[in-house]
Parts: sequence; C-alpha cells; structure tokens
Amino acid sequence: MQTDKKSVLAVTSLDPLGLEPLPPETKLSKLLRFPLGIQDIGLLPLEQITEIIRVNLTEILPVPEMPSCILGICNWRGEMLWLLDLNHLVGYPPLTAAVSPVAMVVTVNQYTVGLVVPQVDDIELHDLQQLQRASSGLFPPKLLPFVLGALPNGSTVLDVTGITRYPLWQIHRTGVS
Repeated sequence: MQTDKKSVLAVTSLDPLGLEPLPPETKLSKLLRFPLGIQDIGLLPLEQITEIIRVNLTEILPVPEMPSCILGICNWRGEMLWLLDLNHLVGYPPLTAAVSPVAMVVTVNQYTVGLVVPQVDDIELHDLQQLQRASSGLFPPKLLPFVLGALPNGSTVLDVTGITRYPLWQIHRTGVS
C-alpha cells in the first residue's frame, strides 16, 4: 500500500512555535515578547525578525568612540553584525555580564542590526488595530522615538524602522553592512 506523501508531510510538519502564516482573514499579528527594563514588556512584529541568536558578551568586539548602547560587532553568517543594547538605548539600565543575552536580528532597507535583550519570552497574537499610538504623555521621552504604540494590556510595541533610522546610526552607518 502506497501512502500519499502530502498527507504524511501535513501530519508530521508540526509547528511548535506557531510560525506558520496566519490565515489572510485574521486581523491578528504575531509579536515576539521580551522584557523591556525590569517590569515592562516589549514586543516586535515577528515578520521583522530575521533570526534570534544567543550572544556571548566576551565574543563581541567593542568599537572605540561609540555610544555606550552599542555593544560592538560580532560575526553573523560571515558578515559583521552591529549589536545594540536595546534596553540601554531606550532609557533602561544596560545589560550586565551576569546575563546570557540574545540578539533579535532585524533588517530594514538592507541594513541589519542585532537588538540585544536579556531574553525573549514568547510569541503572542495581537490585533494591532487596537494599538494606541505613541504620544509624549504615554511614554518617557527617551523611549518615544522607538515606539509604535501600546496595546490595551500595557505592552509596548517597538518600531524597528525607528530604531534603525535613529540619528545615532546615521553617523556610523557609512560602509557598514
């Protein structure tokens, strides 16, 4: 008896992380949750994340005369990847050597950067139409340039484009891939 290969593949291709595309009729978006500061929650749209990698702080090459939120560079797929302490950039305490952080690798307009956070937690589904747009009364001034808005549960959705276009990078982007 011959088994239909398509039905076997459909049964065996489980997606434990929920990374399969959502049906087109749904209004929900997949967002990756991570700690932002000590008690806040940050979210990034999953479709904007290229990869998540574990970062060994001792293997990061520091770059002189860079702002303190830029950890340095590391090798990623044979390319140079800038690593940015996301919490420090947006006004929270910087990473400590006690943690084994991860980098959410994001690409905007062919510019790739690793947004380093202490950990990533989970993938959540949210309706971004419920997003309350960023305003100065809702977020601290230092966080405001990097925020798309807040969800009703209080989670902050960050703006990857805002992070990669921040003036801090404009000085150091020339010739960097």
